[in-house]
Amino acid sequence: MYTLPVLPYAFDALEPFIDKETMEIHHDRHHTAYIKNLNDALATIEGYTTPSIEILLQSLGSIPESIRTKVRNNAGGHYNHSLFWTMMSAPKGQTAQGTLKDAIVSSFGDVSALQKKITEVGLARFGSGWVWMVVDQKQLKVIDTPNQDSPVTENMKPILCIDVWEHAYYLKYQNKRADYLSAFWNVVNWRTVETLYETAMT
Repeated sequence: MYTLPVLPYAFDALEPFIDKETMEIHHDRHHTAYIKNLNDALATIEGYTTPSIEILLQSLGSIPESIRTKVRNNAGGHYNHSLFWTMMSAPKGQTAQGTLKDAIVSSFGDVSALQKKITEVGLARFGSGWVWMVVDQKQLKVIDTPNQDSPVTENMKPILCIDVWEHAYYLKYQNKRADYLSAFWNVVNWRTVETLYETAMT
């Protein structure tokens, strides 16, 4: 059985950039629903033992076709959100440092150029989805995925993700996704991103 991870900060910790009500609904209702739907689907497989969520997403071909889409969507929703919560922390003016910063400069020019690239990709994502910075073949890339699809399904290693479903920002920003993406940089937990980058490169 998969379970809801505890949010690593208070619902209002990201104010004023991401509001308390959005965080509470997003974590307690949306994420909870993905987990319930995933567990319910997998419970129909007799004797099934749940692997890590990453392994599940990388082995969807072994899931019965009748529930595969449901498992893909809800497993992705669980994985993506579990990672997303760790991407953020109370605003502290953090910036990228060390080997991660060096890699960003090498791949994109500088941190500002990375932010611009992510904003462009996020605004170009039609409908619901996610924007990611991933390590793919030891290279940094910015990609997007539709709905709750995840890069781990393609054996990429996500190190930064931004939820661009409307439920992630609509209460505060309405249809202004660009404003939400701009505000996100004030709450990025760069220390988590750096740790994920170092792990992905080993």
